[in-house]
Amino acid sequence: MKNIVQFIITSTLLILSSFSYAVDPTNIYPKVKLETSMGVIVVELDRVKAPITVNNFLEYVVKGEYNNTIFHRIIDDFIVQGGAYDAKFTAKELGKNIVNESGNGLKNEMGTIAMAKENRPHTANRQFFFNLADNTTLDPGRKWGYAVFGAIIEGEEVLEAIAKVPTDYNETMAWNDVPIKHVTLIKATLLPADE
Repeated sequence: MKNIVQFIITSTLLILSSFSYAVDPTNIYPKVKLETSMGVIVVELDRVKAPITVNNFLEYVVKGEYNNTIFHRIIDDFIVQGGAYDAKFTAKELGKNIVNESGNGLKNEMGTIAMAKENRPHTANRQFFFNLADNTTLDPGRKWGYAVFGAIIEGEEVLEAIAKVPTDYNETMAWNDVPIKHVTLIKATLLPADE
């Protein structure tokens, strides 16, 4: 176990060396506070099982890239997805696509956070989603799945309230399941390691 932790810390340090922000690489279970227009959600991330995905997410968090974005896709009993668009549905700048870590043993269970992607496996970038049910169809099997990288530890009731927001077809974007009234991620903050 000690060798695994040392490997993860070393890998994390190498990945973080290219970032221009201060993230404690020894904190293998960082917590992020998501202040939404409907309340606060706190997630604990798992660098042991999803180091690349967690570091990618943290890069967007500490740069303020998730601030004032909307949850643009809400399907009750399935997912709440966001991180990519502002209130005018203007796409936010994308970073590099990351390696799909869906085979890490974490499952798309109720209350977990995972990366959205295109049909191709290694296309996750900045969009993420919360699972509103045990979505076994999103786990890997004969095909690549969606990489889970953490879980809600505070604010489950906020996620449940977001899940019930009325949605409709959005003609401008030609999308289904778009909230009629915006649900905004006002601010995402990396919490200190001792919180």
